[in-house]
Amino acid sequence: MTCVVAVIAIGRNEGARLEACLASVKGKADRVIYVDSGSVDNSVAMARASGAEVVELSADKPFTAARARNAGFSQLSNGASPDFVQFVDGDCVVVDGWMQAATQALLDDPKLGIVTGWRSEIQPEKSIYNDLCDFEWHRPAGRIVTCGGDMMVRPQAFESAGGFDATVIAAEDDEFCVRLRAQGWQIRRIPVNMTRHDAAMLRFGQWWQRAVRSGHGFAQVGHMHPPYFAREQKRVLAYGAALPLLAAVFLASWAAGLWIVVAIYGFNYLRTYKGLVAEGMLPKRARNHSVFLTLSKIPNMLGMTRFHWRRLKGRSMQIIEYK
Repeated sequence: MTCVVAVIAIGRNEGARLEACLASVKGKADRVIYVDSGSVDNSVAMARASGAEVVELSADKPFTAARARNAGFSQLSNGASPDFVQFVDGDCVVVDGWMQAATQALLDDPKLGIVTGWRSEIQPEKSIYNDLCDFEWHRPAGRIVTCGGDMMVRPQAFESAGGFDATVIAAEDDEFCVRLRAQGWQIRRIPVNMTRHDAAMLRFGQWWQRAVRSGHGFAQVGHMHPPYFAREQKRVLAYGAALPLLAAVFLASWAAGLWIVVAIYGFNYLRTYKGLVAEGMLPKRARNHSVFLTLSKIPNMLGMTRFHWRRLKGRSMQIIEYK
């Protein structure tokens, strides 16, 4: 059976990463749409030169990945309706063979609304921050609850879920998947390499900002769909708020009590380390990862606080960038 497949790529100031992204899908889809969120580099010109249809989002509303994906899907109405839609972030390249494998999976199971695969980092050895991302992407295949933004979607499932929520600035893919499953669709990760991601995180500040964004996502999506992200939020509240507050109290009243806080953080570090080693990670790598996984709760807390402050003030949710 011949299927019509469209690719929707989204980006903002991705430069050479976008060029590689669009090159990786050339000739593999019937339509390629690129949605730009206010880039100030040559992304738009580059996309047009590659032959992609280009949608430029206006600056009258906050830029979000969710808004961009919705705009790309809306662009599909200007032409033949596809059987399936592949979403891909502009800092990723699509691996050869993925499109065929994903298409076949959707054809084989009409209950599938989304099929996703394995994402990996292009240069995990460049920094601990890239390596953290690479580990984050490695998840088991099979039926899953949610997935990331790289996914092949059945249009009927996208429409029944109502598309992405453009106000969600982080974990918008989780939020979309929650609503899609509520409509009776299934999500599956197949054991096939899907995309290679270029996090390009070489500085501590980039990692910190990304962790702030993740915390914002925990709070926003958790607020919209309780008890989703409840476990993550409890950990952040414990290690990113309660313990630092306790340390401040001890510092003012009982300096020796600081060792209690240090011991709790140390226990969490060791538990994380042992868990990673049990999963097969080499000890040196596990030690490095455990440091940042323990520390991440503090910027996560800042992101959660930012969401609730915006919510209570009635402010719009603005994009948090780390590149």
